[in-house]
Amino acid sequence: MVSVVIPAYNEEKALPHTLRELFCQGGDYEVIVVDGGSTDCTRAIVDSFGFVATSIQHSFVPSPLHPSRLFLTATKGRASQMNMGAKQAQGEWLLFLHADTALPPGAIQRLNEMEADETIQAGGFMHRFSGDDWRLKLISFLDNFRCIRSRIIYGDQALFVRRPLFEQLGGFPNQPILEDVAFCERLITVTRPLLLLPAVVTDARKFLKVGVWLSFLHVLFIILHVEFHLPILPRAFFKDVR
Repeated sequence: MVSVVIPAYNEEKALPHTLRELFCQGGDYEVIVVDGGSTDCTRAIVDSFGFVATSIQHSFVPSPLHPSRLFLTATKGRASQMNMGAKQAQGEWLLFLHADTALPPGAIQRLNEMEADETIQAGGFMHRFSGDDWRLKLISFLDNFRCIRSRIIYGDQALFVRRPLFEQLGGFPNQPILEDVAFCERLITVTRPLLLLPAVVTDARKFLKVGVWLSFLHVLFIILHVEFHLPILPRAFFKDVR
């Protein structure tokens, strides 16, 4: 089974599409949305999709009654939220999906089929943005090229990893930013993540709202920062855009 963990914070604009696309998937999976204290309609949207809320905070005792759509709350921060979701997950695969990113058709079924192949321990998807803006296509091309070279999978590429390996590596480090990069730097020391096509599709609205070229410089700076192992970027560099 695949446990899809979605960290959310004020995602009323993007989350409905992500969930609709997700629930069109075939295969064996559960979905865990972990909210970081949203003040918009995120909770109402999750409720409308039939999620079951729980106050369990630290551990999960497996039960046949465990719902396939689970809603949790955690301290705001993707690392905190995703780690909380992973603690409650029952699947062999943990798939971490951003609230504004849609999986390609057949993705869950494909992971179900790969479950028996122990040579595959982790992976992610190639990436593209919604829409036809050539500038965004260029950014995705550069990001995919970087990922093919480094196997460092960013959060919007739907990272998936076997639950025992995730636990062995200690989950996402408790840091406010670049937790995906830090985790993957540990991950690639023990396995070579697989990269899958078709690509996941991220809602382009945040890039368009900030400005495509400014967003491009932002991404380029992050890539160079990671490539040359510079000190961690200040949190102010990662502004919430909704």
